[in-house]
Amino acid sequence: MTATSDLGAPRLASPELLRSVFRKHAAGVAVITARGRGGPVGFTATSLASVSAEPPMLSFAVGTGSSSWPAIAAGGHVGVHVLGEHQQELAATFARSGADRFGPATAWREGPEGVPVLDDVPAWMVCRVVARVPAGDHRIVVAEVLLGDPTGRGRPLLYHQGRFNGLRD
Repeated sequence: MTATSDLGAPRLASPELLRSVFRKHAAGVAVITARGRGGPVGFTATSLASVSAEPPMLSFAVGTGSSSWPAIAAGGHVGVHVLGEHQQELAATFARSGADRFGPATAWREGPEGVPVLDDVPAWMVCRVVARVPAGDHRIVVAEVLLGDPTGRGRPLLYHQGRFNGLRD
């Protein structure tokens, strides 16, 4: 097979190249929560992936410089929340540095294992952390699903081209 001229100009690997490529990749939006020493913590993630059906396991990436990392590094459990298209503001709140993520605008309750569980999400799970794998300036967290609820309302929220979007038919 020969290369054609429509490949564009390749660029050397860099953080900006990776960001540019992944802006073209639509991803589901989740919020990961945990119980921290000073209260609940959480962040918006687009790296959520299913890992294993037996036992049920998932993974997500978290930056080691994030305010949530110390709680996830030390804690044994996390909450995983799949967001709906009606939750763009919630996703933005949990993505914004310095935001009051668990303030009055966020409806949540303490769930199993003390994990913060967000209200009105299409689906949520409480998971036991089984591994934290170093990956550059992040850690890949592997967690076993303990329980959850997939019966919430709403169509999925997506992240694409640096914006939150709803699913189009």
